[in-house]
This record gives sequence, structure tokens and C-alpha cells, in this order.
Amino acid sequence: MEKLSIQAVKELLLEINDEQDPRLAPLKADERKGVQTALQQWQKRQAKAAALVTKYREMSSFEEEKKALGFQAIAGIDEVGRGPLAGPVVAAAVILNDNHQILGLNDSKQLSAAKREELVAEIKKHARAIGIGEASAAEIDELNIYQATKVAMQRALDQLDVQPDCLLIDAMVLDNGLPQEKIIKGDARSVSIAAASIIAKVYRDKMMADYGQKYPAYGFEQNAGYGTKQHLTAIEEFGVLPLHRKTFAPIRKK
Repeated sequence: MEKLSIQAVKELLLEINDEQDPRLAPLKADERKGVQTALQQWQKRQAKAAALVTKYREMSSFEEEKKALGFQAIAGIDEVGRGPLAGPVVAAAVILNDNHQILGLNDSKQLSAAKREELVAEIKKHARAIGIGEASAAEIDELNIYQATKVAMQRALDQLDVQPDCLLIDAMVLDNGLPQEKIIKGDARSVSIAAASIIAKVYRDKMMADYGQKYPAYGFEQNAGYGTKQHLTAIEEFGVLPLHRKTFAPIRKK
């Protein structure tokens, strides 16, 4: 029987996802170095995929615990933008479908921009409801960043098309009477909170990129409002904008 070319072996391995697939046997017996290298690469891909599934199951534990208690609409909530000098703080709330698997979910800060965009599309496919809320720079100045974050989170909840019966929140507590759990580093430990983290991050980054077009000297499309050298230099040269947080150093010293 004529052996497959190395390229044909590689293409065949892209179709195989099961260690028990009978098509693997002749490949394992093939002593050509190219075939064995392709097999090793396939095994690494399989191990990586299995690790993603394991992590996803671990990150679903909070949601599974709440479901076991009878909750049916569990919303994960997270925010982005507490630290920048400019722009709003943005929160998102996400209720995932019962049957969901969005492999690769993680704290949005640990993901590349391209991966976040890819995951946003998957989250939208697997979500029962998504809500986004903001608190402006003026509100942050008036309330303080901690209270403004709560406002943004509640606004995100208010935007949901499905009424949640339980909340999983990244390191915060909301005074709204709903059953909830505060989870430290929740964006890396809960699928719902991680999904909210990614939705909020992509939304806010797009907003700040739009501000970057309006105010090109400040570099908002690169720094998202954080105090980079370019941003601080622009403040010195061109002044404080309406979207700057006047109570944040070094702006409050102006």
C-alpha cells in the first residue's frame, strides 16, 4: 500500500481528534521522520485542547454550584477601566446559556486583542443576555472610583434582557438585594465573569480608540486612557479634556 505524502499526513491529522481513531495506527508505524514529527505536533495540539477543556470545567464550578442550588439565570459581572486617567469605567454582565463551551475564556488582560475579539463573537453566540454599563469621568469624580464602579455594574445589570436570579461578581458586592457571591480574581476563575471581563474590555477599548481619533495627541487608541508618557506629555501641552478624571493624580494637581 502506497504511503501518504508528508503533506497528506499533516492534512489527515487535522481531521483527527480522537486518540482511538483507526487512521492513526498506520501513521504511528510509519518510521519517516516527517510523519513522526507531524504526530508529535498533533499530540501537542491534543494535549493543549484537553487542557483548555479541563480549565473550562474548573472555571464553571461557581456556576455549577449555583445551578445545584436552583438558580437558573446566573449573571457574571466585571469591570474595566478603574485605573486610567481618562474615560469611563465600563462594566458588563453576562448570562450564559445552559449548554455552553467557550474554550480559552480567561481574564481579559491575559489575552491578546485578537483573541478577545474572537472570544466576543463566541460569547455572543452562547449568551442568553449581555448588558453593558458605564460611569463617566464626571461621575467618577463625583462619587469616587469604587462607588462609580458599582453604578456601572448596576447599569450593566439593568441592560440585561433576562432578569438574573444570582450574581457572580469580581471582587465587589452590589446593594441590590439579589443573591450574589463576591469572587476575588473572578475573571480568571469563573466563566461568566471572564466573559463579562472580555465584553467590557473590548467595548471600552473601542470607545477609547474612537477618542483617539478625536484627540490624536493623547494616544488613547494605544493607552486606553492610562498615564503613558505620550498621554502625560499631551496633558502638559494641550491641557485636560472633558473625559479626564479631575480627581486622579496627576490631573488634580493641575
